Amino acid sequence: GAIASLHRQLEIQESQLRAMKSDKETLQKRLRERDNQLQAMSTKFFSLKQERQHEEIMVAIEKENFNLRQVAMEQSSKLAEQSKLIDELQKTVSELQAEVLSGQRHIHQLQRAQAATQSQVEMLQHRELKTRVALECISSRFERYRSKVIQATFSTAGSKPPQVEVTDEELLQSMQKIINERTEFHQMLKQKGIK
Repeated sequence: GAIASLHRQLEIQESQLRAMKSDKETLQKRLRERDNQLQAMSTKFFSLKQERQHEEIMVAIEKENFNLRQVAMEQSSKLAEQSKLIDELQKTVSELQAEVLSGQRHIHQLQRAQAATQSQVEMLQHRELKTRVALECISSRFERYRSKVIQATFSTAGSKPPQVEVTDEELLQSMQKIINERTEFHQMLKQKGIK
């Protein structure tokens, strides 16, 4: 949206620039026409033979010259202002074009960053899936192993099978008890000399 706004501003500035250039050409054309009129009047003056007509024409020429000089000064002033405005508009157009290019570069950078992030996300999702599968496999193996340990622990002589689910701490205590009893029994057999 910012780039579209900048494009619109750029088009408006360029349109104003073209209008200023057209006005400048029109003013220059009018100046040339005035010069041609002045030349025509001077030619007419030299073709007149009578002194009275000569004086009247001289007065008219002086008056026209004065008017033309005033117009020329005004037009020159306007041309100077318009030239200055044209320079400012060209500078603004250049700045807007630079902003548009900068915005486009920034958009390309964001798009590349987004593509890289998307690739990383997909890779992490793939790793997460593999990790979940591995975790489920390990959990399943652990549960089977734990079930076998419980079965082996509570299937010994004198052991009571559990009525409720056994915690890891309870299972460890039961195994430690069996190990201690067997160690004591082994020591007793050694003391009696029985292999």
